[in-house]
Amino acid sequence: MDDTATEAERPAVSMPLGLFVFTLLYGGMTVLAGVLAFKQVQLWPTTLAVESGIFAFLLLVVISSTLSQLYGRAMAQRIVWWGFLPLGLSAVLMQLVLILPASAEMVAFRPDDLAAFEQVHRATWRVWLAGPAAYITSLLLNLWIFDRLRSAGAETTLGLMVRGAVASALSQAIDSVIFITLAFYGEFAIRDLMIGQVLAKVALSVVLVPFLITGGVQAARWLDRKKDKPA
Repeated sequence: MDDTATEAERPAVSMPLGLFVFTLLYGGMTVLAGVLAFKQVQLWPTTLAVESGIFAFLLLVVISSTLSQLYGRAMAQRIVWWGFLPLGLSAVLMQLVLILPASAEMVAFRPDDLAAFEQVHRATWRVWLAGPAAYITSLLLNLWIFDRLRSAGAETTLGLMVRGAVASALSQAIDSVIFITLAFYGEFAIRDLMIGQVLAKVALSVVLVPFLITGGVQAARWLDRKKDKPA
């Protein structure tokens, strides 16, 4: 039997375009959240602060909620669990790059760049360890709350926004406590960062996340319709 012909005759695996695109975005955000987390951003005009990974992480909440709404909680949970793959691979590759010797050109002419790179990324090992613990706890909690709040009126745009806001606010408050404690406790006084992080995530969950989820749902539906159109 001709194996090549057999492969060609197999039907193509069908996957909604919205699911495909949002899964790609999800994997990218899992990696970016860990990289951004090293910098704390001040919440002007207060002395409170947030770690910059909050921006990528809120997008993870939006994407996972969008996937749960359109493709079911089970599918969204699978993508959350598989999100460990790009997160773990990026951590391994970072350690490999840190171990490998720098080029002679960089050592001779850009020693400050090399020192800054190594100082930042060698110091993020606690961030890389804290991230998965906060990640899996908060995102699975977000999906559970988001799904449990489904009701007859929850399928309206307003209902979707309320579910997204409540689920995000509660899960992100838990995420902040877990992540900041594991990543930064003992390094510096974490009170202002903890308070700022919780307040910022709850505020953004109420003000911004509902609109991003509704926009995400509309975008995914548009992508799915676009795929269904004949070529």
